[in-house]
Amino acid sequence: MYDFCHKLKCFLCKSLHKHKNATMKHSIKFPVFFLTVFLSSLFSFQVALSQNYILNNNASVLEVHGTSSLHDWTLETEKQLGKIVIAHSGDLEIKTLSFSVEAESLKSGKSSMDKNTYKALKTEDYKTMTFDLVSVKKIEKLSDKSFKVSTTGKMTIAGVTKNMSIDMILKLEGNKVLLNGEKSFKMTDFGIDPPKALLGTIKTGDAIKIEFKSVFETK
Repeated sequence: MYDFCHKLKCFLCKSLHKHKNATMKHSIKFPVFFLTVFLSSLFSFQVALSQNYILNNNASVLEVHGTSSLHDWTLETEKQLGKIVIAHSGDLEIKTLSFSVEAESLKSGKSSMDKNTYKALKTEDYKTMTFDLVSVKKIEKLSDKSFKVSTTGKMTIAGVTKNMSIDMILKLEGNKVLLNGEKSFKMTDFGIDPPKALLGTIKTGDAIKIEFKSVFETK
């Protein structure tokens, strides 16, 4: 009888101990589970606030304007890529902005000029020209959907990278972001010798201006 009572007592003690440990484990697991869900929801909410937009090549225009001793000239871009990531958390925030232009997609309508342009840009070695955002210096709200944006970034042409400041107008239209702007600089800033034609009798001016009207869309 004594052995039976002793065994019963041990059994009850073990059962109570297991129940207590299980209760403690569940008590610990619940706040950990809740914290995990909360952090995951917060992260998902932040990601949802950021929207990726991809450049629509067919709807976008990028032109290079310059002068020569004979006449002014314009190059139009046929192939360009780009991406912009915008965060909508009350104030507009640009997280990422990048452009890429295929150098030999620049066309003037005159094959001889295009050939000289590609030679000057060293397109055999450097296939693209790029701009990558480094920082946004200022965003001025013009209206609910329109902003003036002052940026700095790295522009690479013919293998040479320079820091550039570019101002642009950004507009939000439904699932689109429109970016319009221009930037003037010298070819020699990037180590480019201004092209010449007809044995040097026609000389291209050093100063050029890039104008862009870019359309970015969600996919």
